[in-house]
Amino acid sequence: MSVIDELGILALSTRLQRLSEQLRKDGALLYNTYEIDFEPKWFPVIYTLHHKQPLGVVELATEIGYTHPSTISLLKELEKQKLIGSKKDKKDERKRLIQLTAKGEELILKMQPVWALMTQILTDITNTENNLLKAMTETEEKLKQLSFIQRALQKGTAE
Repeated sequence: MSVIDELGILALSTRLQRLSEQLRKDGALLYNTYEIDFEPKWFPVIYTLHHKQPLGVVELATEIGYTHPSTISLLKELEKQKLIGSKKDKKDERKRLIQLTAKGEELILKMQPVWALMTQILTDITNTENNLLKAMTETEEKLKQLSFIQRALQKGTAE
């Protein structure tokens, strides 16, 4: 067991990052196995646009829970790949509406069976006595109510 594993709750962020990196790496390998040219980091944008489009940049950023600059960065990559396009909002000329292109829609069709497989595998590995998804949702909700730093400042200074 590594020092990080022995640290317990203090290493929560490190362990979540490690888990995230492993899942992203394996996800990329799985897409590659099915000959799908797709980066896992694009998933939240592509999946959201598959279900809700067109969306403005701010609405999309809010929907996926990313910052505006992070969302813009992903959108630039996806535009370069010709998976998304944008048009001006007829009601507000300053606003860009983002939507999937025909190539993006075709990609969704290719990825749906892979997403079904991923769902099965992730369900198998996360549905233990301590359901990971439930714990993450509860933690995210608590942090929405009062952030980590706000909680730390309420507790006072470290001894």
